[in-house]
Amino acid sequence: MDQSGEGIVHIIDDDEPVRDSMKALLEAFAFDVRDFSSCREFLDQFDGNPRGCLVLDLHMPVMSGLEFLERHHDDLHGLPVIMVSGRGDAATFSRAKDAGVMAVLEKPFDEDQLIDAVNRLMAPAPSAS
Repeated sequence: MDQSGEGIVHIIDDDEPVRDSMKALLEAFAFDVRDFSSCREFLDQFDGNPRGCLVLDLHMPVMSGLEFLERHHDDLHGLPVIMVSGRGDAATFSRAKDAGVMAVLEKPFDEDQLIDAVNRLMAPAPSAS
């Protein structure tokens, strides 16, 4: 299942082993992956192309994933977002949905959950007949 050409999966997570693990998993499924240790690093390199998706950690130093979305939603140009978190509550996840998050995965999540969420968000929109 070659996913290349469908866009880029961007991963923002300050935890290097977690980031590396997600990247390796997604690359094993032939996704084109770029990883970043901070929201600032991502913003400095993001070209504005909304093809693909963003896997975003909720809890990070300097700027949380939620703060990033609330401040920079327009900078994503419609890039779909998957929020991942090891500790969150219903109110936080509700705020995330309000900020445009399309899927929330609670750590530790099953590898299939991540692959399914990425596949769902990377799927081309159905064309109108």
